[in-house]
Amino acid sequence: MRLLLISNSTNPGEAYLDYPKYNIKEFLGEKPVKALFIPYAAVTFSYNEYEEKVNDRFKEIGHSVVGIHHFDDPKKAVEEAEAIIVGGGNTWKLVRMMRDNGLIDLIHKKVKGGTPYIGWSAGSNVACPTLRTTNDMPIIDPKGFDVANLVPFQINPHYLDDHPSNHGGETREVRINEFITENQDVYVVGLREGTMLNLEGDVLKLIGKRSARIFRYGQEPEELTGKDDFNFLLK
Repeated sequence: MRLLLISNSTNPGEAYLDYPKYNIKEFLGEKPVKALFIPYAAVTFSYNEYEEKVNDRFKEIGHSVVGIHHFDDPKKAVEEAEAIIVGGGNTWKLVRMMRDNGLIDLIHKKVKGGTPYIGWSAGSNVACPTLRTTNDMPIIDPKGFDVANLVPFQINPHYLDDHPSNHGGETREVRINEFITENQDVYVVGLREGTMLNLEGDVLKLIGKRSARIFRYGQEPEELTGKDDFNFLLK
């Protein structure tokens, strides 16, 4: 399997998808790829707008995308995809649309068969076994929490250490601790902004200048950098 699971699309003060574009280029290779783009996480803007936004950046690195919404048969589009790209937005809406179109199991089978997969934010969430470590508001019934299950661990994208001033609610770490208390056999990777996980075959590594925070029930959270071994998460 080949996966590139990105925490966030945009760093503060930067253009959309600017910071990970060369990682995406390296991942897809030098030969031009026309990837299938799944824009279902978009809520307040159109799928066409989303597709155009992604395409503008991909053209800079010699690749392109075509939105799945242009196809009369979304299942066939997945089956024939050269690469699959799932954009961020609202995870609940994304999963509902993927489920309504019968794509979740198809994506699992296709990517397990070797088709490259790139996701950011919600697109990284749906590569996990469940959507339940998303940060998003459940604006729609996803008709089930199970997703593509491409990796055996959970990701919390946009992981934050900060506790905003004048905020009396729970921190992100508290919320993840609640999850692992209820799901004691599952690792959760707090994936900070500006970082991504890259799986090539059976080798998983962290890319980016910041560390990832690893959570497991009964263990103290652990900070791992790009120099550390992440393969234990695949077992």
